Amino acid sequence: MAKFLEYIPGNSLLHRLNPSVKLVCAVLFAIACFVCSNLAFLLLMLALALALAIGCGFARETAGLCKAVFAFSLILAVVILLTTPYGAVLITLPWGYIGSGSLLAALTVIVRLMAAAIPLFLVFYATKMTDITNSAVKQLHVPYKYAFTFTSTVHFIPVFMNDMSVIMEAQTARGVEFDTSNIIKKIRLMVPLCVPLLVSSVRKTNSAAIAAEVRGFNLRTRESGYKDYPISSLDVAALIVCILILVAAIVIASIG
Repeated sequence: MAKFLEYIPGNSLLHRLNPSVKLVCAVLFAIACFVCSNLAFLLLMLALALALAIGCGFARETAGLCKAVFAFSLILAVVILLTTPYGAVLITLPWGYIGSGSLLAALTVIVRLMAAAIPLFLVFYATKMTDITNSAVKQLHVPYKYAFTFTSTVHFIPVFMNDMSVIMEAQTARGVEFDTSNIIKKIRLMVPLCVPLLVSSVRKTNSAAIAAEVRGFNLRTRESGYKDYPISSLDVAALIVCILILVAAIVIASIG
């Protein structure tokens, strides 16, 4: 199993698409999820995202992503349940009630976030970071500094996660128990780890900045990349499908 957001070689449909087209399609897919609040439509979008992930061979990575997104969206769902009284009364609370509409809104948030997140993350599993940067600069006319900053941020996420894992292992060897079931205690144990992680991240960022400066980062232009990213008929078809999905989402939202 690959690390978080680590490129996985392959020859799937997603691998063969142009990097810029992948980004645009993923963004259109996510926008469609946020435009429409129809639960049936969002469930269909989630099913399409999962089918794409399985078809590309990213079932394990997607399962891990879904767990993380579900945990985050569950927090938002609980907040909605407790603060948005709507619909028929199901549970009475001291400050209001939980209604059928509240439950539907909470479920919609969970499905929406999962459906929108999967294609965006699949892009990083199916595309090299250098290809994303160069393609965005050449074809989407994104300034190289911004494209480099974005991809570098994504690149450093698994690096920092690995550093945190190493720090936790070192603390575990010293007798610290991180597997406690007490959430408050676990947070108290994790907070001190932020200091060495911050120091490590500053060092890595400084080293990366020096390396980029030595390689002529400030001299980089849109024409500096030597690799071309042609648009094929498959890319055009993918764009049309995603545009149609967005249009369908807008139509359903306007009808509802």
